[in-house]
Amino acid sequence: MPKIKAASLLENREFRRQQLISAALELAIAGGAEAITVAAVASKAGLARSSIYEYFASSADLVADLVLEELDYYTKRLADAVGSATDPYEKIELWIAESLRYVADGRHMLVKSLNTIDTPDFRKEEISLGHRKMLAPLRQSLIETGINDSQSAAAFLSGVTDAASIRIDAGNDAELEIQSAVIFALAGLRALAQN
Repeated sequence: MPKIKAASLLENREFRRQQLISAALELAIAGGAEAITVAAVASKAGLARSSIYEYFASSADLVADLVLEELDYYTKRLADAVGSATDPYEKIELWIAESLRYVADGRHMLVKSLNTIDTPDFRKEEISLGHRKMLAPLRQSLIETGINDSQSAAAFLSGVTDAASIRIDAGNDAELEIQSAVIFALAGLRALAQN
């Protein structure tokens, strides 16, 4: 049995859980979501295969935790980017720019890879809640602009950011794509707000 490396059993349990998640993350970055197997994660973490089942019901359950951790990271990153802004258009500008910088640094490929794994049904609602939490500041800013149909505006913004993401992934200059997406999106939002 491994020695306890934390001050309490609860802290040690969280330490081991994070150790397994870190191992799975390294495997996913190196080989995609399909590289995350119970045996591979246990080996990478230096633990017995059976010990994984003390923390996760399956590799799909572990992937769900990875998705949730990445959503939390991304949500915090977006919140930090827009944190000091008070004008809704400035918040939207900062949100779009930071979301596209996340694409430019390549981390979004991890989420795309992880989303190919079918997570347990009971975890899907947690992941859906994480997505809604990530989008909440953007939706609130859209409401604050006075646009009548903020859901439609959000769909248009999604189209702009998706197009910019594809262009960034194709190798176009990220900062130029971000600048173009922001200019286009804000001009469109301002026009919608005037209707």
